[in-house]
Amino acid sequence: MKIQESAENYLETIYILRKKMGSVRSIDIVNHLGFSKPSVSNAMKQFRENGYVTVDDGGFITLTDMGLEVAEKIYMRHEVLTKVLTFIGVSEETAKEDACKIEHYLSDETFDAIVKHAQKIAQ
Repeated sequence: MKIQESAENYLETIYILRKKMGSVRSIDIVNHLGFSKPSVSNAMKQFRENGYVTVDDGGFITLTDMGLEVAEKIYMRHEVLTKVLTFIGVSEETAKEDACKIEHYLSDETFDAIVKHAQKIAQ
């Protein structure tokens, strides 16, 4: 199932914050993304209803298996694209920004081809 870019960004953010901090609450997402508290609250409600996250009584957010699958895919795409772009001479800052834009729109076929090509170059 394909979800919207904004949803992918939220899930990736939860994934990154969880790796970095160990636990995630809505306020952490607000601070990281710069979104309003009501926007994040509404998004978390939608994610709960659609089975992407769970939120415990303490307000701690956990990705479900389905949410984790989306988050890991987007995170991996971001990492690979950033590395490829920096390898070809793009500054790290620009590479990160561009990877964030590109990661949501590439087909699996194109992304897989980029990975295969990058692996050949790395050898």
